[in-house]
Parts: sequence; C-alpha cells; structure tokens
Amino acid sequence: MPALTRTTRPARRGRQSAAGLLALAVPLALAGCASADPADGAGSAGSSAEPSSAETAQATEATAATARIALTYDGGVVVLDAQTLEQVADLPLEGFTRLNPAGDGRHLLASTTGGFRALDLGAWAEAHGDHHHYWTSEPRLTDVTYAAEEPGHVVVHGGRTVLFDDGTGQVRVLDSAHVAEGEAPARELTTPSAHHGVAVELGDDSLLVTEGTEESRSGVRVLDADDQEIAASDDCPGVHGEAVAADEAVVVGCEDGVLVYADGKLTKVQAPDAYGRIGNQAGSEESPVVLGDYKTDPDAELERPTRVSLVDTRSGDLSLVDLPSSYTFRSLARGADGEALVLGTDGSLHVIDPESGKLTTSIPVIDAWEEPAEWQEPRPAVLALDGSVYVTDPATKSVHAVDVESGEVWKSVQLDVAPNEISGVSGDVEASGTDEHDHEAHDDEAHDHEAHDDEAHDHD
Repeated sequence: MPALTRTTRPARRGRQSAAGLLALAVPLALAGCASADPADGAGSAGSSAEPSSAETAQATEATAATARIALTYDGGVVVLDAQTLEQVADLPLEGFTRLNPAGDGRHLLASTTGGFRALDLGAWAEAHGDHHHYWTSEPRLTDVTYAAEEPGHVVVHGGRTVLFDDGTGQVRVLDSAHVAEGEAPARELTTPSAHHGVAVELGDDSLLVTEGTEESRSGVRVLDADDQEIAASDDCPGVHGEAVAADEAVVVGCEDGVLVYADGKLTKVQAPDAYGRIGNQAGSEESPVVLGDYKTDPDAELERPTRVSLVDTRSGDLSLVDLPSSYTFRSLARGADGEALVLGTDGSLHVIDPESGKLTTSIPVIDAWEEPAEWQEPRPAVLALDGSVYVTDPATKSVHAVDVESGEVWKSVQLDVAPNEISGVSGDVEASGTDEHDHEAHDDEAHDHEAHDDEAHDHD
C-alpha cells in the first residue's frame, strides 16, 4: 500500500503543532470556548466548580445533568430538552447539515459548508472533587470550524475525536474534551488518495484508517503511535463505516462481510452471500456484538433490506436476523444495555438481543413509512441517549421518546419543522471519562468522552 503523508507527529496537550487548521478562531465570549486553559473550559471536567468568567453572565447552575437533542431541518437546527421535549433553541444554518457527537458531552460537530463546525448545545458538567456541578446556557453555533473540503465521518472513542475529510483524505485526531476550543490536532495525516473514508484511534494510540480512491475502496491499515504500519488488509471491497465494540474491537464494513480488528490482528469475516454488503454499523461498549445493515443486490438503485447483521467480535461469527419490515441507514442504534435497535418502515422499534440474535419485542411508535429515493431527504431516524430512545417522524413533524424496557412511548411533541438528522449530548461528564490517552500526558487533568454509536452515512 502507498505510504500515508504525515503532517504532524502525535502530540499531547502542551506539545501541539502550530498548523492553521481552523477556518475561524474562538471568540472569548463564546460559552464552552472561553479559554485555552482546561480548568476554564466548560466542556472539560476541570477542577473549577464555577464556569469561566466569560460564561458566568449566561450560565445557569442546574441540580442534575441536562441532556439535549438537536434536529436538523431545511434551514437550521432545532434544540430540545431531552426530558421535556420542549424547544430550547432554533439556530439558522443554511445547506444540508449533518450532526456528529464531538465527544465532550456538550457539543456536536455539524458537517456543513466549509468543514466541521462546533455546535454548543448549552448543557455541561464540571468535576469538583468528589462531585460534579451542572450548567446550562443558550445553545449556539460557535465560530470554531475545522476546515474540510468534504466533511465526512466523525468518530469519537477513548477521549479522541477523529475527523475525516473525504475531499482530501486528511485525518485529524483531536482531544475530545477540548474540541470546541479550537486546538491544533494531537495527530494529523493524509491518506495516499482522497476517498469516502473513516478512521478511529484506540487506547494504545494505534490508528485504524481506511484505504481507497474516489473510484474504489478496498481495505484498511492500522498504524502505531509513530504512524508505522502494524496491520493491513485489502480484503474489504467497498469498505465503509466503523463501529467499536467492547474491549476496543473495531468492525469495518465490506461488500462481502466485515473486517474485525481485535488484539492487534485484522480478521476477515465473510458474508454468507457473495455480495453481502454491510455499510453501516452500530456498536456499544456494553456488547462485543456489532449491529449492521445487510444488502444483497449489487444492482439495486435502492435496496430495501429486511435483514440486519450481527458480528460477534470474540468468535468472528456473522449471523443474520429477519425483521418484519425494511429499514434505512438512519434506523440503527444501541440501547443503554447494548440492545440492538432497528427502526422499521412499519413504524415499530424492533429490539434484538445481540447475544442470541432473537427479536425480543417490537414497539409501535409511528405510522408506517417508505424510504425516500434520495438519501438526503428526511426520513424517520433513531437516537439512543441518556437511557431513552428518540424517534423522529418527518411526515408528522414529530419526535417521540421511548422507554425500551417498558415498551412505552412516554413523551411526544410536534415541531414546526420536518426533522431530518438527530443527535444529542448527555450534558454530563461521561461515564467512561477517564481515557487511556490521558494517563501519560494528562495526569493533572480530568477528561471526559462519550461512546460513539456510529450513524455512518451510506450514500454511495
């Protein structure tokens, strides 16, 4: 394989490159981006129990974490309180916008014109000794933009947020706790050819990155902390998407199965069909099994599959589960306990036990619907956040909150706009907030991160 171009050496906080990667700097008045000092950054789990001086006038202390949901529509982003579903803000934003977790429990990265722009949902937590303080403020679009010709996948894992620019093949690894502060990347490289790709950095500083060109994609390589290749495979035609399972096992999709990277080795898991495309996956740190889609018609302009795939990263087994209906790439999610969730075109949220592969229940949520021909068009989507699952319905301009355990739709709200993409933040210091990367370089700082249930886009 051709060599990757390394732009900067891996660097930790206090040893960063001076590369000019941001389209815009961070105004001091912006909440969450007020200071380069980690103790002042509202998005970090710093030692201060008070918000920074730039935030004091607009921040309100809360008694508990405040989860918030963001929904895109044609012309902007609506922000809702995840508990009440009341609208908190309506932020104008032109063009087709995609939403990605930033990794700090407070911000999202909007893939929009010019790059990845930090969107502050205005809810966060700060560590203070043996307890946390919780804050809220008005959501806002910040001036922090990581420039990209074609902003693609964003992957959050282990305290790192990795950006992939499809237009250039540039990979940037950011410190998740400080993404919205506009810092230079901890690591940066460029793939030999630009392609629709993805990358993820693991706890030992190894980096898995896809290989391909604009015309075709065929595999992945894994680099160590010094960007030296330690594993590679070109046995993955049409490589697309990634998901991280328990014990940092990574699954990437192929047109004939998947590749699994675990324990320092890449293993091909063959699909039962000659063409068995898995292009979108959803992983959970609570489960060693990865949920994926499954398509078998290479000539279909728009295939509407009725089976999903389950890949066991321990054994390398791939099994298929039949569903009562079809689904789309925005239908996959993982529950709080690792349940595999699929929103069907029959309007039900189908719950699968990932260990047994059994469809345990189907929860009616919305009316039956049909997938639109264009992937950018609004269609129902699902988000698992803060113990609940949220389902959108563009046809009725509504959002529904579902309790998977009880099977109850416990809250619904109608919007003024038709929702398209959905994402959200916990507003809390994430449960897995101590990440492997910080042990050597950040002994004096607390950093948080969130697991990433990959909502990979499949628009080839």
